Amino acid sequence: MGSTVILSSDDEDSDISESEMDEYGDKMYLNLKGGKLKVRLSPQAFVCPYCPNKKKPSFQYKDLLQHASGVGNSNSDKRSAKEKASHLALVKYLQQDLADSAVEAEPSSKRQKNGNPIQDCDQDEKLVYPWKGIVVNIPTTKAQDGRSAGESGSKLRDEYILRGFNPTRVRPLWNYWGHSGTAIVEFNKDWNGLHNGLLFDKAYRVDGHGKKDWLKKDGPKLGLYAWIARADDYNGNNIIGENLRKTGDLKTIAELTEEEARKQQKLVQNLTQLVEEKKKDMKQIEELCSVKSKELNQLMEEKEKNEQTHYRELNAIQERTMSHIQKIVDDHEKLKRLLESEKKKLEIKGNELAKREVHNGTERMKLSEDLEQNASKNSSLELAAMEQQKADEEVKKLAEDQRRQKEELHEKIIRLERQRDQKQAIELEVEQLKGQLNVMKHMASDGDAEIVKKVEIIFKDLGEKEGELEDLDKFNQTLILRERRTNDELQEARKELVNIMKEWKTTIGVKRMGELVTQPFVDAMQQKYCQQDVEDRAVEVLQLWEGYLRDPDWHPYKRIKLENQDREVEVIDDRDEKLRELKADLGDGPYNAVAKALLEINEYNPSGSYITTELWNLKEDKRATLEEGVTCLLDQWEKAKRKRGMA
Repeated sequence: MGSTVILSSDDEDSDISESEMDEYGDKMYLNLKGGKLKVRLSPQAFVCPYCPNKKKPSFQYKDLLQHASGVGNSNSDKRSAKEKASHLALVKYLQQDLADSAVEAEPSSKRQKNGNPIQDCDQDEKLVYPWKGIVVNIPTTKAQDGRSAGESGSKLRDEYILRGFNPTRVRPLWNYWGHSGTAIVEFNKDWNGLHNGLLFDKAYRVDGHGKKDWLKKDGPKLGLYAWIARADDYNGNNIIGENLRKTGDLKTIAELTEEEARKQQKLVQNLTQLVEEKKKDMKQIEELCSVKSKELNQLMEEKEKNEQTHYRELNAIQERTMSHIQKIVDDHEKLKRLLESEKKKLEIKGNELAKREVHNGTERMKLSEDLEQNASKNSSLELAAMEQQKADEEVKKLAEDQRRQKEELHEKIIRLERQRDQKQAIELEVEQLKGQLNVMKHMASDGDAEIVKKVEIIFKDLGEKEGELEDLDKFNQTLILRERRTNDELQEARKELVNIMKEWKTTIGVKRMGELVTQPFVDAMQQKYCQQDVEDRAVEVLQLWEGYLRDPDWHPYKRIKLENQDREVEVIDDRDEKLRELKADLGDGPYNAVAKALLEINEYNPSGSYITTELWNLKEDKRATLEEGVTCLLDQWEKAKRKRGMA
């Protein structure tokens, strides 16, 4: 079994200063490592070589580690500097030289039991919730005004964090006379907080500074005494009880377990019902969209048929119009030739009359009258010729206008064929019909009123089609609004599921999109600087780049066109000055971490430029669907339910 080496009387009597504690601790550690002091009695039994008169003859590994850590870090004046240094050396020896062998020698069932003090405690015992610990016998000093003063709770909190109890806050209690010498240690509200609180209670009990030790009437007490807050503390008529009643309540572990199970069951039921309702709504919308899609296809087919019919009728109208214009031009040409022929005949007759010699007055008067009549006819013919020329010009102008209008109509028809949007196509068609109607009105003077009437009927039909299209647009807008409301409700359910899955360690979890990964910066700093400065420098650089990521004016992206596709996407601009400096200074690791965070921010929150949480499939490394999250939640609830049934 081995023997325990006892320190000599000289070592016990003489003490050391605090500055010599490190040197003395190293000496004790070498003695332990060299086998001069026996610590391990068996694979499961250990002994403290510095406490030979301890009531407890042997410890388990974890209990001895807590005992040595509690004595070594104790603030009690009762503990000497040598005693603290030797126990700290024992902590170092247990952690560095006996940790692996002690864990292997301990049975797995025993390790599991020791690793979960919640299962060892009374499930029906009432504890103060949120979990709290009580510390008493804190050293205080008297001020000049007679009031007591003491240190803040932050120092004690940091000490407990180093010891592994992880409190969130240590709050000293004050009364009318100042510092009361007591404090409340606050832990997290979850099961980890209870676990830490029970370890905190056990550590002080093992060290002989628990609640029972404090209540013993065996003279003055030295050092801190602490325990987890229970029902008797809560109901006490002192400053501790008053404070606990103000800030907490009494709960049992069994009650909290049942309450949590009820909340989870209710939440799962609500989410399941919501998902089923949304599935029904989505199915109805899909069916309605399918029906409307068929109706739109039929309407488009009818529209194409009407367009083809309209094009044929329009071409026929244009052909008849050009034929009528050509006929008018031919008639005008015939009339012009006839007038020129009559003019030549009159000129010949006038020349013959002028050559005649009339000897008597009667003949002269007759000749004069004939000449006047011929002159009047010649003047009328000239005026008719001028009118005919004007008419010819008008006909030519009208023909040119008809040709230009035909070209414009042809261009409009080509543009109409390229347009696929229903509303724009109908608007262009209405404009074309208006132009045709104006042409037909001008042509009505030629007796072609039937064409004008037919165009008006077509224009009226297209107006009705335009009304039907407006009704269809209103219906589509209603469907879009309904789909948006459904999407909003699904997003709310997704956010609630994200809040739940934060506390679960499953294949479906929560990922913080746009958060910088720390390890690449630490690795880069280790390669570039010495070991002492690595953490501080890494934190500074990491904070600097987190500030860059939140800067809305920094936009290190560029747009590229994908191969064999028409759309463009945004990628990281490797020519950005800041990114190039980062890559040249720290290498590819930090550069890739920043690039990944930029892409996640641009994809999931481009407008806000801050970190967002997203439901994530950790196994497949992709965004999880709402159905996957609810299924995972149901599975976890079933496992927890079966586990409670087995217990």
